[in-house]
Amino acid sequence: MPTAAPEIDALQHRHLLGLTDYSAEEIRLILRTAREFREVLDRPIKRVPSLRGVTVVNLFFEPSTRTRLSFELAEKRLSADVVNFSSAGSSVSKGETLKDTARNIEAMKIDMVVIRHASPGAAHFLTRCIDSVVLNAGDGAHEHPTQALLDINTLADLDLPRFAPEQLHRGDFDGLNVSIIGDITHSRVARSNIHGLQKLGATVTLCGPRTMLPREVERLGVRVTDRLDEALDGCDVAMALRIQLERQKGGLFPSLREYHERYGIKETHLNRYPDLRIMHPGPVNRGVELASEVVDSDRSVILSQVTNGVAVRMACLYLLSGGIGAPGEASA
Repeated sequence: MPTAAPEIDALQHRHLLGLTDYSAEEIRLILRTAREFREVLDRPIKRVPSLRGVTVVNLFFEPSTRTRLSFELAEKRLSADVVNFSSAGSSVSKGETLKDTARNIEAMKIDMVVIRHASPGAAHFLTRCIDSVVLNAGDGAHEHPTQALLDINTLADLDLPRFAPEQLHRGDFDGLNVSIIGDITHSRVARSNIHGLQKLGATVTLCGPRTMLPREVERLGVRVTDRLDEALDGCDVAMALRIQLERQKGGLFPSLREYHERYGIKETHLNRYPDLRIMHPGPVNRGVELASEVVDSDRSVILSQVTNGVAVRMACLYLLSGGIGAPGEASA
C-alpha cells in the first residue's frame, strides 16, 4: 500500500479554474478548511474577519441563483467587500466585451473575481486580462469546481456502512463507488466531479442515454453504461444531474416522461439498494431526475450539499486570498 502524501497548508495554484490541475492534497486541504468554516456557520455569530479589506466581484454573465447566493453569503461571512455584477442591463448588452468589462472593473481596485459564463474557457481567458485572483463559478459545459468540491465535502461527511470511521472524513475515497446519472455531455458538474473523485481514489460510473454521453468518454477512466440498474448495483452514492434543456440544441430523448421511466431514481430503487445515498447539484426537476419521495427521503443529502456549499466557498476564497488570519477567529 503506498505511503500517504503529507498534508499541505497552502494551495499550489493562484486561481481556481477547474479541478483538472488540482492535486489530491490540495483538495483535502480545501476539505479541512471547509470543515473549520462549517463550525463557524454553526455559531450564533456567523462571521469572521478573514477577508476584511478584500474586495470580491461576482461577475455573472449567466443566470444563477444558488451559486451566486452561496458565493455572496460566503464572501460576507468572511467580511469581504462584495460587488455583484449582472450582464443584464449592463454595458455587455451594449456590446462591451468580457475583457473590457473585467479590466474596467479591476481599475476600481478589486482583489478577487468570481465568474460564471456560458462560454467554456472564459475563466481561463480572464486570468490573461486581469491581475486579480479568479474563481470559476461555472464556464459553459467545461467545469464547475466549487460545485464538485462541495459534493466531495458532502461525501466526506457520509456515514456509510462499508467504510471504517474517518476514512471518508480524511478524504480517502478508495473503494467508494459513485454513479453520475443524466446529461453528462452538457454537464460541467460531472466533469469537475470526475476529476476530483478519481484523485481521491473513488470509482466513477457514468450513466445516461447514449445521446447524452460524450464520445470516447471511457478515456477519462470511468465506467460507462446506459442502464440505470447497472449503474446503481454496487453503488454507494448516486448523483443525479439536472436535464439541461437550455444547453441542448435538439431533442436527445423522446420525452421527460420516458426519461424518468428509464433514468429517474424512484422509491423502488431505494428499497432495492438500502445503503444507497442520493445527491443532486440542483435545482431538481421533480418527477424527472428524481421522484419527489426520493428528494424528500432521509437517504437524500441534497440540503447538506447546499449548506456545505457556503463553507467550501469560504474555504476556497480564504485559501486563494493567501489565508491571512485564522479561519475560526471570531469577528469583532
